[in-house]
Amino acid sequence: MNAPWKVGGNANRDSFAAYVCDDAALDVMRPLAADFGWAPENCMRGGLRTAVQALSVKSSPAILVIDLSESGDPLADINALAEVCEPGTVVIAIGQVNDVRLYRDLLASGIHDYLLKPLSAAHMRDTLTHAQAIFAAPRVADASTAKQHISTAVIGTRGGVGASTIATSMAWLFATDHKQPTALLDLDIHFGTGALSMDLEPGRGLTDAIENPGRIDGLFIERAMIRANDNLSILSAEAPINTPLLTDGSAFVHLEEEFRQAFEMTVIDLPRNMLINFPHVLSEVNIVLLVTEMSLAGARDAIRLLSWLKSSAPHTQVIVVANKVHPSVGEISKADFEASIERKISFSVPFDLKAATHAAKLGQTFAEANRASKAGTVIREMAQAVRNITVTTAKPAEAGTAKKSLLGKIDLMSLLSKKDKAVPAAY
Repeated sequence: MNAPWKVGGNANRDSFAAYVCDDAALDVMRPLAADFGWAPENCMRGGLRTAVQALSVKSSPAILVIDLSESGDPLADINALAEVCEPGTVVIAIGQVNDVRLYRDLLASGIHDYLLKPLSAAHMRDTLTHAQAIFAAPRVADASTAKQHISTAVIGTRGGVGASTIATSMAWLFATDHKQPTALLDLDIHFGTGALSMDLEPGRGLTDAIENPGRIDGLFIERAMIRANDNLSILSAEAPINTPLLTDGSAFVHLEEEFRQAFEMTVIDLPRNMLINFPHVLSEVNIVLLVTEMSLAGARDAIRLLSWLKSSAPHTQVIVVANKVHPSVGEISKADFEASIERKISFSVPFDLKAATHAAKLGQTFAEANRASKAGTVIREMAQAVRNITVTTAKPAEAGTAKKSLLGKIDLMSLLSKKDKAVPAAY
């Protein structure tokens, strides 16, 4: 079908299946299936709705013949089929209605061909041969799409710095302002707010993926993810607090692989503690947004995380984001903070409690609810900067910038003395 998910589906899918409404059609289809080397028993009695029920619990075949004779609303039923049918499946419809408008609408919906009953064995043979050739043809567009995919991980140096706010806003901007199919993966399994910030129920998709990583494929992704809008899909969770996270992290890697096939952009809300047990989560990530507050603890943890990223994920491009920045009050000045981490802050997002409250009341992302605010403007600039990186190959994170080790370069005594003279920022 024409769904925007991974083309090619499961390598173990059947080659052919047919669901027809009468014995005459079965008498035509079963000998043809045998001639093509397919199992005749894959030609079954039942129309389109039977096919939808069957394919909702198993993988769809490479070539599917469905009978519309008993369908009162063929187009609506075809849409139901598209929801359970793996993308890449070549669908051939048969029916009794001789209507050119219906024929055109069916082709527009993703159907390969529409044949009138009673079936002609010769005509059906030609159609199946053509469908077989289409399914086996190389899919040049898939490779092109994969090259354009960009994966961005948003990591907070400390809890409460607003990393999740940045992650949800970035995903929303990619999907709405830039019209790019985007996946948001919230890896805070027990306390994630990705779905909550958009007033959505997270569902069980992420917990099911962790419990059964072998099930993860294009069809699983389509069913498990929650749609926020036409271009944004979310995989989040609210796992019970008494349920520990028992996984080797393979599910996260499988999810990222499927996202690369199904979307143009992936945004991962990645709690910093995940790096300890699952460092391979960053193996396919292109960009890391390191979100911090300009505090003593924020500077210390930014140094540690930057050092870890340099040694363990050198392929990522790191962008440092200072969030909730007060105009005049702070534990550490911007100049001292940059000197301590030996890196420039790329973006400074102003502190705006009123805007954050407004977004929460509306059940919208910060960027969606506050387009005119200064903080919203900075986040949009950040999204544009990440998009600009997608046209180039991701490089190691500013290897030439920090010539000395990041560890041990912060003068804690100096910063502590300055902290005593400053008024702490209220967050």
